[in-house]
Amino acid sequence: MGTTTGEKPALPGWLYVVFLALLATATDEFVIAGVLPALADDLGVSTGAAGQLVTVFAVVYAVGAPTLAVVCERFPRRTVMAAALAAFVLANVAAAVAPGYWWLMAARVVAALAAAIVAAAAFATAAAGAPPGEQGRYLGVVTAGMTAALFTGVPLGSWLGGALGWRATFWLIAAVGTVAVCGFLLTAPSVPGGAPVPLRERLAPLRNTAVLRLVSVTFLAASGGLMFYTYLGPYTARVSAGASASSGASGPLPLALFLVGVAGLAGALLAGRLTDVWGPRRTLRTVLGGHAVALGLAAALVLTGVDSRLVLLAVIACWGLFAWGLAPPVQGLVLAAAGPSAGMTALALNISGLYLGTGVAGALGGAVVSVADVRFLPVAATALMVLSLALTLRPTTNARPATGGSGNDAASPATAGGRGDGRNARSR
Repeated sequence: MGTTTGEKPALPGWLYVVFLALLATATDEFVIAGVLPALADDLGVSTGAAGQLVTVFAVVYAVGAPTLAVVCERFPRRTVMAAALAAFVLANVAAAVAPGYWWLMAARVVAALAAAIVAAAAFATAAAGAPPGEQGRYLGVVTAGMTAALFTGVPLGSWLGGALGWRATFWLIAAVGTVAVCGFLLTAPSVPGGAPVPLRERLAPLRNTAVLRLVSVTFLAASGGLMFYTYLGPYTARVSAGASASSGASGPLPLALFLVGVAGLAGALLAGRLTDVWGPRRTLRTVLGGHAVALGLAAALVLTGVDSRLVLLAVIACWGLFAWGLAPPVQGLVLAAAGPSAGMTALALNISGLYLGTGVAGALGGAVVSVADVRFLPVAATALMVLSLALTLRPTTNARPATGGSGNDAASPATAGGRGDGRNARSR
């Protein structure tokens, strides 16, 4: 599948707008951690209480994504995403002018609900608007928007919050969201919603073994990968302690985080390309296998006591390349398994698996560090990644019938996931 000329057509403008929208929503999720002390001091609450703003956002996002997707499934994707982006902008404006803690908490709840729908609609729009044979490439660009937030939006927002106050961070996110919603309304393809079907059929992903297995794959992969990412600071400090002390240099964490962002962005785009060339199932297994190997190398590095900053950064860059390559192939498989009538609901369910995995990653990682030692953190992460990979090796029992594609993929990536096709995207 794919073009025969060897030259990929240019990406449409609307896809870059979707990239920007995901950059804004992902920044909104993570950036608050960088302004917590100032925010807590200004609102007169403890840092711990301020930290609950992060927890509530993640929980609401995870629960709200599939719940709201069921309601929004039947509406055109353009309408759903534009409305969700508008609500996201208003929620961040409300956060920027919040007179107190509970006002801000309410604004974060609305922002999380809106961001959850933006993400599900973005993946659904990208999949449906992609030309035949390029769905993976389009999904990779959407994923890259979320990844880019780690080393662009989050640092910029944190810096702005430190320079102009924490409220400026939310004003910045609202401004970016405004640009995204205007751009989306002007350029987005016309992608209809799912066909009118009974609620039972719209909830079919909850009973679909293939979808639930893929959600489990995402959950386990997120738990393992983000466990390592969450405690990357203690890990890098442990590995490089000797080198930093002998050279008098600062720790490698800032450079490590930058490498993770750059490698993750490249990994997301590469995984999208490979999804189109190899098919989503083979790509998914490659990503998970590479991720497990990278975590295994990280474990070997800290357990053997290798004291080399260069080796450390090389291992972290390798890990980052695989860590953010999960979404394009797994979302393609989710769409193929769910079918067009419940595609957005299935995507939202998978996104919930990602966020639940994020929560487990922090808790389980903390337990490993407290009970054992940071040296065993990548060991536990590797075990979870191997379990995730193992789920992809089992035969699928009730995936939708294949409509094309290669190998044992459930369906062609170019045809799954919605009623739109490449003609919609190119018509704009």
